[in-house]
Amino acid sequence: MNTVLSTTRIRRVALGGLAGLALAVAAPLAASAHVHVDPGTASAGGTATLAFSFSHGCDGSPTTSLAIDIPEGVGNATPVVQGGWTIQRETDADGVPTRVVFTAGTPIEDHLKASVSMDVLFDESAAGTPIAFPVTQTCVAGETAWTQVAADGEDPHDLDAPAPVVEVGEPAADAGHDGAGDGHDDDAASDDAAAEASGTAPTGTTDADPVARWLAAGGLAAGVAALVVVLVRGRRKA
Repeated sequence: MNTVLSTTRIRRVALGGLAGLALAVAAPLAASAHVHVDPGTASAGGTATLAFSFSHGCDGSPTTSLAIDIPEGVGNATPVVQGGWTIQRETDADGVPTRVVFTAGTPIEDHLKASVSMDVLFDESAAGTPIAFPVTQTCVAGETAWTQVAADGEDPHDLDAPAPVVEVGEPAADAGHDGAGDGHDDDAASDDAAAEASGTAPTGTTDADPVARWLAAGGLAAGVAALVVVLVRGRRKA
């Protein structure tokens, strides 16, 4: 009788441990299924090279393009030319881009990481505010609009399709006022950004960020260790 109860208890604990392990692995992987922007901070009145990256398609469908809307608070935006992408710009009456569309020469398969980038000039009036960049990811089948913005007091991680956000700080002491794309950009910075994001599918990349992979591996190891301890104790009691 005790043996039966012990075996039943072991099975219940094991199933519970496996369920918790699945959640531990799924959480960081789900968190990586967004369009990310790097860096996530910038100075008002200056130009920053922003890289928009992703490592997933639309429910598994390969990605064909990323359309990035240029929000208020941005004085200018100059896309960085890089291999594997063609670029189209929509501009206002003053010639300032309002939308930039990056189209992949070859659809990017799900679980491969790719990125596009642009030099962005932030207005001084944007100091102390978060600037969201709505992104529409179009795939061979379907699309995802990464346009949600967290309300005051809302956790951005609770959003289903959050827009990439850049926190704009106060003007830097040496912030440039040339503006992106006016012929005075730092060519070296642009070249570095193009080199970092030159491939649509760098070899060795996976569908999750490095942090997500480490968290998943740690959760797996902890779950397996707990399961072994429970089984060993159950056998001793039996």
